[in-house]
Amino acid sequence: MAARGRVRLPGAAPLAPPHRRARPVGAHARARRRHRHGTGLRTHGARADPLGKGRAVRRGGRRARTLARSHPAPAHPAERRTSARRGVRALGRPVDRVGVEPVVPRPRHRAAGSRVGCAPRRRPAVHHRRRLAHRDPRPRDRRARAHDDDARAVHPAVPREGRALVSIIETDVSADAPAGAVDESHVQTNPAGAPEPRLRVRNLDVAFETTTGVRHIVHDVSFDLRPGECVAIVGESGSGKSVTARSIVGLTGRGARVHAEAITLHGRDVRSLPARVWRGIRGKEVGFILQDALVSLDPLRPVGDEIAESLRLHGWGDRASRRTKVVELLAAVGVPEPESRAKRRPDQLSGGLRQRALIASALALDPDVIIADEPTTALDVTVQAQVLALLEESKRRGASIILISHDLSVVAQLADHILVMQHGRVVEQGPAAKLLGDPQEDYTRALIAAVPSEETRGQALSPGGAELLAAAHRETAATDGAAPYGASPDGSEPGSVVLEARAITKRFRTPDGTVTTAVDDVSFVLHRGETLGIVGESGSGKSTTGRIALALEHADAGTVTLLGEPWSELAEVKRRALRSRISVVSQDPLSSFDPRWNVERILLDAVPRTTHPTAAERAARIRELLEQVGLSDAVLQRFPLRLSGGQRQRIAIARALAEAPDIIVLDEAVSALDVTIQAQILDLLVALQRRLGLSYLFISHDLGVIAHLSHRVQVMKDGRVVETGTPDQIFHRPAHEYTRRLISSIPEFEPRNAS
Repeated sequence: MAARGRVRLPGAAPLAPPHRRARPVGAHARARRRHRHGTGLRTHGARADPLGKGRAVRRGGRRARTLARSHPAPAHPAERRTSARRGVRALGRPVDRVGVEPVVPRPRHRAAGSRVGCAPRRRPAVHHRRRLAHRDPRPRDRRARAHDDDARAVHPAVPREGRALVSIIETDVSADAPAGAVDESHVQTNPAGAPEPRLRVRNLDVAFETTTGVRHIVHDVSFDLRPGECVAIVGESGSGKSVTARSIVGLTGRGARVHAEAITLHGRDVRSLPARVWRGIRGKEVGFILQDALVSLDPLRPVGDEIAESLRLHGWGDRASRRTKVVELLAAVGVPEPESRAKRRPDQLSGGLRQRALIASALALDPDVIIADEPTTALDVTVQAQVLALLEESKRRGASIILISHDLSVVAQLADHILVMQHGRVVEQGPAAKLLGDPQEDYTRALIAAVPSEETRGQALSPGGAELLAAAHRETAATDGAAPYGASPDGSEPGSVVLEARAITKRFRTPDGTVTTAVDDVSFVLHRGETLGIVGESGSGKSTTGRIALALEHADAGTVTLLGEPWSELAEVKRRALRSRISVVSQDPLSSFDPRWNVERILLDAVPRTTHPTAAERAARIRELLEQVGLSDAVLQRFPLRLSGGQRQRIAIARALAEAPDIIVLDEAVSALDVTIQAQILDLLVALQRRLGLSYLFISHDLGVIAHLSHRVQVMKDGRVVETGTPDQIFHRPAHEYTRRLISSIPEFEPRNAS
């Protein structure tokens, strides 16, 4: 007897061996339910019949149906048969009895029109703005619809009694407007002729619900942003700068309590906009440059596809024009070889190139409002100058910019108005020239004093740095320890060589098959108690040189010696005895920590058991390390995500000191820190060098930090060393044209005139 509603192929061979017993129909239904396959979703091909040839299709049984003929009536909506489930109710339904006899589905009605049936009735409401930005939305699966239902929640800043869902949004930007054109029709002016604020924020408060209660982050922040104006928000980590910017565009996330008397964009109250409408605004009207490019970019896609996605989602051009636009954007933000770099994934680019790709994505549609959260943190001075010129050009075209930065030199170059935040409150604000030239608050003066430069060499940058350096000097004098730099107490003679590289070369093969020379014939010498600064543009080979010095990369040519012994040529098994003599502090300590480990376990893992065999000795060593980096025992049970940026960097330094090394390689160790935390870390590094006689291989793109900390400076370009000398020689008498260009690109701390 054939299954109901099926056509059986009588000439097909059994799929199971003769001795195998067919499974009961109910058991097969339960197995199908486990795999979540419906009976109408699988088709099976029949095999040739070994018992005979030429047999035609025969009737299955008295209840079997014949092939359906075409019917002139309109087609019914396309359907899927439900899965064979729900216990005994499945027994009367047609079942594909695998292993017994193959069956094929009977012919069904052809699919109905695109707007007929139950699926189109479940179609989400189409907003005019969404239709322009994302084309005509199609019905999607249940999970996507549930996500859209959650996204209908309005901006948390609007009072509950005033919330309302928006069903139809009137478009104020023409779909046919050319890319890059600035629409000034929405700019309102007051009777005096001055433009009205494009963005207005009044009494913004933000709090987050935590396991220990409600934590208030931002208190009573108010400011206006006019066309062609840049408002900068400065302050140390945890002051609420980024939370303020995210609250303006509805990106605070779940668990946030946002209240504001007013948040208006182009005169429209954006507190009541649902997330679906915000997706049409972000990118087109408001561009957001995030700080952490490695986290923000998709690790599985080339950066060119990432940039093109923002153009595609807003209906800009066709595929060919978008590809051309991506190359133009990458070239505009200073990416060398943009056609090749657009095809690479984020992990195949340096930190500076990733940040430039993120900036290109935010500026792709030339938005009216640009929120830049630390846009130049990971950029070298030449690319930083290009990005600042790009933002300045956007200002001249009428764009409004909110700049969040800890680099006061960058703020002085671009900002018209500055807000200084501390503990979530605005402690001082005013025109840039007045605030930077004559600060009124002690906190603002401390921020300005913490900026490193050649003039601050030998001086403390942080408020407690002077006492820290004095204590290190007293301890060194009392123990007759090593001089900060040099074998003699006055530093007139160089100390012994602890690390030396001779003509090292490293080549990499790119995704398109070409070979790139990252390091080309590089040599350097590092003495005991010395800081050798390596500076250069992104992609110049600085980090690769550091990795070769650490023996984390194998050099294709050249040698490295450590403490006078071979290092790079040794096998890793023979290197282990010397591993404790050289250590590293990476740029992003959060990525180098195991997020499941607390601070105590992170440091315990670094303390060697050979020199500290007992648990009591290891615990004492951990507390000694915390004392050296200026932390208390209270952080031992905390996890990396619960620490501030400065605390994480101090833990990274403590871990590097665990095995009492002679050399520490610092790869952009302070580039992501705000100016006050950076000043504390720099003072700590100087004090540790004086106390322990450490040697630093300091890699950075920040020429101010290099000038403040280094005894000698080595300039790299395209994998080669172009110049080496003292800070005075490099910064005042540069011999190479590239070095002179680097020095001229340093932003000067001269605030622009008040507007």
